[in-house]
Amino acid sequence: MKHTDRRKLPRADLSVPVFGLGCAQLGGLFQPMTDAGAGELVDAAWGEGVRFFDTAPYYGYTLSERRLGAALARRPREDHLLSTKVGRLMVPDASVRPGDDGFAEPLPFRPRYDYSHAGVMRSFEDSLQRLGVAKVDILFVHDIGRVTHGERHAHHWEQLTRGGGFRALETLRHEGRIRAFGLGVNEWEVVHDALQEADLDISMLAGRYTLLEQHSLSPLLAESARRGHAIVVAGPFNSGVLAGGGHFNYGRAPAGVLERVSRLEAVCREFEVPLPAAALQFPLAHPAVVSCVAGAHDAAQLRQNLAWLRHPVPDALWLALRDRGLLDERAPLPRQGS
Repeated sequence: MKHTDRRKLPRADLSVPVFGLGCAQLGGLFQPMTDAGAGELVDAAWGEGVRFFDTAPYYGYTLSERRLGAALARRPREDHLLSTKVGRLMVPDASVRPGDDGFAEPLPFRPRYDYSHAGVMRSFEDSLQRLGVAKVDILFVHDIGRVTHGERHAHHWEQLTRGGGFRALETLRHEGRIRAFGLGVNEWEVVHDALQEADLDISMLAGRYTLLEQHSLSPLLAESARRGHAIVVAGPFNSGVLAGGGHFNYGRAPAGVLERVSRLEAVCREFEVPLPAAALQFPLAHPAVVSCVAGAHDAAQLRQNLAWLRHPVPDALWLALRDRGLLDERAPLPRQGS
């Protein structure tokens, strides 16, 4: 599989590269990154043919958007795909400190949730300013959901639905200021709920359809394939645990997860396939999935991700994982040469 291959969205006039660079690390997620390092990473991605970049106001408290915009400023806008997110307004706050929300060196802006019509419009305009562009290709509603918001979920859901958040996105799409919209979340259930409320084109699902877990297969991915709602899989390594790290869902991986990862790794070792290569390639076999987005701390890690995506994986590996109960029997399996 070539990372430069593109897949057409069923519901929008847009083709998405099968691999994208997630830019949370440009905002210093878990470890600092310099301005120069951010520019070098984006330059390396461009040099390797990567043309899909995903960011958000939240990453580094606006730092990622600023750095990505600066790094892409000299690139032809029509040559790459750009996505960002709405749902948080970034409010000036001098009390922000290193380490807040896991960002090593966040800028002095505190996130405030706002999914209303006015909030979506303001967030979008602010992002255009930071990115230095007149429009973006895809706009995702960031981190809506019960797991994220708990008892406040109903309030934020009301803003997004009855309060006009979705209507704002539909207006932006109609005016051509964005080409597609959907959700960007860690919870598959809320994407399914949103499909009942709005005509979503594409959603980013982080960590919920991976080699480690496939609970989203039904009803979400099945309905998405039926309705032409495309899925971008983010977090294909489940916060790093599938790439040799000890984190899962942005925290320390529990023993049960580590045990399952060990079993996955043992099967991959039998076929001389790196576990991260299988993790990157597996989600792309589902007909609803159009792209896989992964972050990188530097150019070397980016190139390693691309090498894993290209690494040959025999069909027998996927069958072995399924036969040993490590893959859901309903999950479509990749095929060599596809």
